[in-house]
This record gives sequence, structure tokens and C-alpha cells, in this order.
Amino acid sequence: MKFQIEDVTVYFPYDHIYPEQYSYMVELKRALDAKGHCLLEMPTGTGKTIALLSLITSYTISKPQGAIKLIYCTRTVHEMEKTLAELKLLHNYQVKHLGPAAKILAIGLSSRKNLCVNPNVLEANNRDSVDAACRKRTASWVRALAAENPNVETCEFFENYERAASGAVLPPGVYTLQDLRAYGKEKGWCPYFLARHMVQLANVVVYSYQYLLDPKVAGIISKEMQKESVVVFDEAHNIDNVCIEALSVSVRRQTLDGASRNISRIEQEINRFKATDANRLRDEYKRLVNGLALSGNLPGSDSWLSNPALPDDILREAVPGNIRRAEHFLHVLRRLLQYLTVRLDTENVEKESPISFVASINNQAGIDQKTLKFCYDRLHSLMLTLEITDTDEFLHVQTICDFATLVGTYSRGFSIIIEPFDERMPHIPDPVLQLSCHDASLAIKPVFDRFQSVVITSGTLSPIDLYPRLLNFHPVVSRSFKMSLTRDCICPMVLTRGSDQLPVSTKFDMRSDPGVVRNYGKLLVEMVSIVPDGIVCFFVSYSYMDGIINTWNESGLLKEIMQHKLVFIETQDVVETTLALDNYRRACDCGRGAVFFSVARGKVAEGIDFDRHYGRLVIMFGVPFQYTLSKILLARLEYLRDTFQIKEGDFLTFDALRQAAQCVGRVIRSKADYGMMIFADKSFFGRWLNHMTRLVLAVRKPCYHKKIWKRWMTAVSRRCCIKDLRMGTPFMLGLKTSFQFNF
Repeated sequence: MKFQIEDVTVYFPYDHIYPEQYSYMVELKRALDAKGHCLLEMPTGTGKTIALLSLITSYTISKPQGAIKLIYCTRTVHEMEKTLAELKLLHNYQVKHLGPAAKILAIGLSSRKNLCVNPNVLEANNRDSVDAACRKRTASWVRALAAENPNVETCEFFENYERAASGAVLPPGVYTLQDLRAYGKEKGWCPYFLARHMVQLANVVVYSYQYLLDPKVAGIISKEMQKESVVVFDEAHNIDNVCIEALSVSVRRQTLDGASRNISRIEQEINRFKATDANRLRDEYKRLVNGLALSGNLPGSDSWLSNPALPDDILREAVPGNIRRAEHFLHVLRRLLQYLTVRLDTENVEKESPISFVASINNQAGIDQKTLKFCYDRLHSLMLTLEITDTDEFLHVQTICDFATLVGTYSRGFSIIIEPFDERMPHIPDPVLQLSCHDASLAIKPVFDRFQSVVITSGTLSPIDLYPRLLNFHPVVSRSFKMSLTRDCICPMVLTRGSDQLPVSTKFDMRSDPGVVRNYGKLLVEMVSIVPDGIVCFFVSYSYMDGIINTWNESGLLKEIMQHKLVFIETQDVVETTLALDNYRRACDCGRGAVFFSVARGKVAEGIDFDRHYGRLVIMFGVPFQYTLSKILLARLEYLRDTFQIKEGDFLTFDALRQAAQCVGRVIRSKADYGMMIFADKSFFGRWLNHMTRLVLAVRKPCYHKKIWKRWMTAVSRRCCIKDLRMGTPFMLGLKTSFQFNF
């Protein structure tokens, strides 16, 4: 369909549009007209992605004189592929109505592991190994050696891409990762470097958050993106955590041991070069005297991760004299390792500010702040000089230099926290030194300053007013839209007591209570006996899930559950979880039904959809608060209180709310879907009702859930309004228990 929003003709690829989609487009256009940033929340299943893509691409078509580039950031590769599939549908519709003038170039960009087509490189186990295997075949010095010695292995796809030179371009169209791989195989070109090259020329680029928010990656991929771009962070409810993780570093004993081995290996390489090519080291010294700016002219195949500090915070001057010579730099790193080893050897929790920590390093190791600040760039330069390609084996020394550069650069918004063991396992010594970032605005500030419009959108941003304070920006538009429904397809309930009238909660002083665990088990037993197809259960942590499942197994409740449905469990192993999900879907497809046990804040809670029959009921066992005894969390809460005047309780509640909403939202993925949601914790009752849902039914006795489910299912199947069923005695069933209705 085609319609007008003021002076913009919007091309929308579907025959119908929801009212909230139209309102979403209107507010988004306001932000684009104002060339400002915006916060937009619209529930899952309402077509947020296609509304956003339709408006922005149509905006560019209607105003060709001010054409803008769209940079669309997603959390996962799966979301990237879904976005590109929607864009491909939209692009075909626009070309059909406007002809060749509507053609654009849109590409997805991911890591080498997801784009490489060289079978020898793909044999590597993980992403870092794939990156290293690629560099071993594409580095400029390797290719120069291969020209003299045909026995040196190179990559035929990269060589063909280089030979094509300026002819290696993508024709207009929308290219998913699979399309890029297929095109690369057809032409014999490397899809990864082709996509890297086309990023600057494309009208739409879809890639991961880290390509903009992590300075190490953004300095390579996104440094030349034009200011006249619109940046979209989709599913951005956790964007503050992504920003913090991008600027945080953890150092353990294993890290120090590995870094020590790395330094010994580098020293061997230096001695080898002194004997064979001393001029190379002398040339590097001269370059360092003039500064590190020349490193920006490296070939794409030689580029390493960029500086972990933000671009505006990097000194544009020569490297300090005490680390210009390679052997002197290694001596500085060894002194730093010795200092960190001593600091890790502690029996008490210690917390310091970056200023006092740097002063301590200077006093005890003789390393000043400026030297620390240049550690990462100096290592980068040395690795290139020594022509080291197996970078995956040098991750430990990279981590140490990351840490040194960040602690030497920032004096506010960070803490250094040293813990001798994990408080949840105090009998196992596991010392860790953590440089923890507390200020999410540090990582995202360059994005706000650089691009004309940044759109932060998700289905679970409420309470939306906290994000401008957390990210320290001023949106020109901040709106939250509700889903328009022609029928009640959601039945949310809050369970506060079990069938024995005992309160249920995962509060620390109640979570191990046998009565709570028993009531949770009985609730699930009754649900699996009458709810068809798939049921998804979320727990507050892996340890709590393991404990409660073991208890159910010992008491026989798990056996009762498995008489009705198969049980699958999320683990911290990605492969195991993927297999469990596949088999869960197979059990639902064949009619056997299944229960999937998962964890809030886990991979499943963030990115897996349980639409249609895969999720007819979701149970939230407890309120997913963060571990409140975490020293890192306590330090962040203190910083938020002192800097942004955000109270500890407000932030913890806000964080738990968005996690709970994200979990239960897994089962409703469209307006044609339907499902039941049970919040099983007395803490959800009361002040939480205003945030969680418009309608909450608080049930005292779960033994009557069977009748509630059947009655509600009948209402849904007949497409009648569920409110019509709630006019007499609770559900007109004459139940002896009391119900509370909140409208």
C-alpha cells in the first residue's frame, strides 16, 4: 500500500497497516525532520521493523537531495537475517512501483566466521581462530612471500578479489549473509572483504551493535561512515549493558600466565628479526617518534583491532620514549604483569578508582599514565612489524594492553575491583581483577555526537524515561505505543500463593524453602496436564534452576511432569542449548508437547522466539533481579546515584522489569498468536502491576488453573472477548476461592 505522511510518500509492502505502525512512522519522521535522536517503544509482533524500514527508505526516496544512509544495528546474526529479509521484501515492492529509481544497495556485515567461503579457513573452531587463519593467508607480507615461494598458502578468493580491484563491486540489491557467500562463490571473490569495501557505498548497512559501540571494532569498520546517517539500535532494551561491556576488562591468573608466554614468544621474534632484518625494527622506531597516525594507512587484510579507548580520548602525539624500542616495551609489560600478579594475590576484596590505581602502578612498577595509555597501540605496531599472523594465540597480552590503555585513559566512570573468589563459591580460589565501566554514556556518546539521528527502539523499553538518564542524551521524540487488539490474545496472571496458601517467592530468604519449591512444582504439574503444545519456564539464575530441578527430581515431581510432556533444559553450552531447542520444537511439531527450562538474561531469553504452538504458556519463576551482592553492581549503583541521581531501588526494579518483560514476550510474536503468562512470585503483586500488564489476574489457588485455561482457550477459539466471561462469580465457575481483577 501507498500513503502520505505529510510530505513523504510511504511505500509499505503489505495490504494493511496497524494503527500503532502508522503512529510509529509519524513520530519517527518527526525525529528525522528535527535531525535528532529518539526513543520509540512498540510491542513485539506489531511490525516494528518493517514500519521503520518503510519510513526511512521512503523518506530518502521523497527527499533525494538529502539522501541519508541507514545503519541498522542488531544483537544477533539471526535478527540481522530477519531484518534483511524484510528489507528485501520492501525493496522489491518499491522497485515494482517506482522502477529502477528505487533500487538501493543493502548489505549485512558480520565476522569472517559467518562470511568466509574458504573451506580450509572454516576448519578452525572459533571466531578468533578463523580470523587468524584468514590473516595467515591474506596478510601483505604473506602474499609477498608467496610470490617468491609457491608453496606458501594463500586464499584464492582474496587473490581474485584483489585482482578485480575497482571491478569488485556489488550490483544494487539486498544481500543477506547467505547471498553474499553465494555471490562470492559465483565470482570467486572473498565475501568478507567485498562486504567491508561496499559498506562505505551501500545505502543500508545491517550489522552488530559492537561495530559501532566497541571502539576496537568501530575504529576499523565504522570510522568513515558519513554524518548524514540514521543509526537504528533495534531490540535496544539492554543497550546500556552492551556499552558497559565494550569498555570493561577482566584479568585472571590464567590471563597473566598466557600474557607471560606471549611476551616470551614476541621476544624470540624480536631476536630473530635483529639477526635477519634489523632495519625493520629501526624503521618502526623512526615511525613511532613521529606518532602512530601512519597505522591508519594499512591494507585491509593487515588491519588489527583498533584502540580500545574512544577516538576523542586518544592522544595524537608521539609514543613515549621508554616504549619506542621493542625490548624496552616488553620490559614495561613484564613489570606490569609482576604488579598485577601481586595485586591478585589478596585475601580481601579491594576497590580503587583509576586515579589511585595508576598512582600505585607508578610508585611500585615505575610505569606512568602516558605509558599505560599507549600500550595497546604500541603492541599493535610491534605485532605488525614482527609480521605475526596467528593473533588468536596472543589474546592474553592483548587483554593486558586493553586494560592498561583504558585505565590510563579514563579517570571517571570506572572502578578497579579485585575479588579473591566468587562469593557464591567462596571455597574455590579464583582471583579476578576487573576494570569495570559504570557509565554507559561513555561508549555511545561518539555515536550521538557523530550521526544526525540515532533511533533506540525495542518492544520492552518501559519505563522509557530512564534511558535518557542512563545514556546521557536528550531525545527529540520519546514515545511508547500500545498494541491494538481485536481480541484478548494474552492472559497474564500473578500467582502469589500456592495451593497450601503459603506465599511463593524467590527472595533470598525464601527461595530455598521446601514449600516454595513444592508449590512451583505443583503449579507446573497442573499446567502441563492441560496446556497444549509448548510451555517455557524462566528461572532467575542457572544455579537456582539446577537446584530446583534436582529437588523436583528427588521428590518425583519431575517424573509427573514428564508423563505429560518432554523436558528440555538450557545450559551455558551453546551447542547443547541449540540441540535442546531443536528437539523441543520437534516435540511440539509432532504433538507430544514439551517444557523448556530457561534462565532470565540467558541466550534463549534474549533472542529465541517461541511463537505459535511453541509457546502457549510462559511461567516466570521469580523476579529476575541482578545478584545484589555483586561488587561490580554495587559500584555501578553508587556511580548512578552520585552522577545521575538514579536511586538504587529504581534501577534494580527497572532492570528486573525489562528482563521479565523480555522473557514473557517470547511467546507472543504476532497479533494472530495467543498465550498465557504466569508471574509466579508475590513480589509481582502490587506496585508491579502498573508496569507489567494492563490486566492481571491474581490467583490464590493454582488448583483451579485448569478451569481458567479451558475457559480462556474456548474464548480465544471462538474469537469472543474474554471480558464477556468475567461478569459473574469468578469465571462463572462458582469457585470458592477469591480472585482479584485489575483493569
